Amino acid sequence: MGEGMKESLMASVHSTVFKESETLEGMCMKIEGYDFNGGVDYHRLLKSMVSTGFQASNLGDAIGVVNQMLDWRLSDEAITEDCGEEERDQAYRESVRCKVFLGFTSNLVSSGVRDTIRYLVQHHMVDVVVTTAGGIEEDLIKCLAPTYKGDFSLPGALLRSKGLNRIGNLLVPNDNYCKFEDWIIPIFDQMLREQKEENVLWTPSRLIARLGKEINDERSYLYWAYKNNIPVFCPGLTDGSLGDMLYFHSFRSPGLIVDVVQDIRAMNGEAVHAGHRKTGMIILGGGMPKHHISNANMMRNGADFAVFINTAQEFDGSDSGARPDEAVSWGKIRGSAKTVKVHCDATIAFPILVAETFAARKELFQQD
Repeated sequence: MGEGMKESLMASVHSTVFKESETLEGMCMKIEGYDFNGGVDYHRLLKSMVSTGFQASNLGDAIGVVNQMLDWRLSDEAITEDCGEEERDQAYRESVRCKVFLGFTSNLVSSGVRDTIRYLVQHHMVDVVVTTAGGIEEDLIKCLAPTYKGDFSLPGALLRSKGLNRIGNLLVPNDNYCKFEDWIIPIFDQMLREQKEENVLWTPSRLIARLGKEINDERSYLYWAYKNNIPVFCPGLTDGSLGDMLYFHSFRSPGLIVDVVQDIRAMNGEAVHAGHRKTGMIILGGGMPKHHISNANMMRNGADFAVFINTAQEFDGSDSGARPDEAVSWGKIRGSAKTVKVHCDATIAFPILVAETFAARKELFQQD
């Protein structure tokens, strides 16, 4: 091969390897991490997440979406022809905020995230809560006795012999559930009397509100939900220790009825009757809370904001692992919605997100 041909070939290879780039300048954010030479400034550190890359950037994007959720007002939207007289009033429009649905799985209430959830409910920063049975009972049990830190590697047989239950690297003594039974069975007795004598129709959310009232403990998010009239929905109420308690009570004093049909009407109604308000979903973990909130928002043609934080993958077709775009195909999230999924343990990501969103905007909620 002659020198000229070699040079031509190398030029061709060079142009193939170093194909001319399309410019990204001014169109994309530059990747830059936090510079610790400037000292330790946690607010600046957390703000740098969005430009760090990978899941740090997703967490930074989630912070941005939640802040958009919190900043939205009806006054940001054009007045539509079907608006009533009140909805045309500017002061009213500036007072109407996004309706925030918060969902989480029980393991997060077992963990210290329970205290972050309590903060949000205490200050009425969310409007609707959906969780699992464990997300109810663990909150109540922690008011009666503590959960302890253990280790993921502790052997199950040894723990069983000691009457200790393991939730990841957390330990819950069996005695905690005995205390729970002693506390809740008399409440079920009273609820049964009210059902018989006063024709009270119990639903999961009404039962949960009653338990929040009865626990009367400011450490409990259910106490604050009751006090602030925030509905807490749990269609799988029997899927946990609460189910065990209802089971035992059904033998002692048969007849207590808990109607899930009225609650699905109420839950879907929270989305349907949001009216001109935008709705936002913040969902920690997957399973029933994730689907229940998403399905309710389908009834209004989808949520306007959505943040998912979980470690589930989508390759097995699970709803838990599904990214927001899959929910768009069902009409659970609007095509125009602001969405992000953070692939991360919520015990890490959620307190950081709350620090840069709800907690940083606490004065907005104090105005109410």
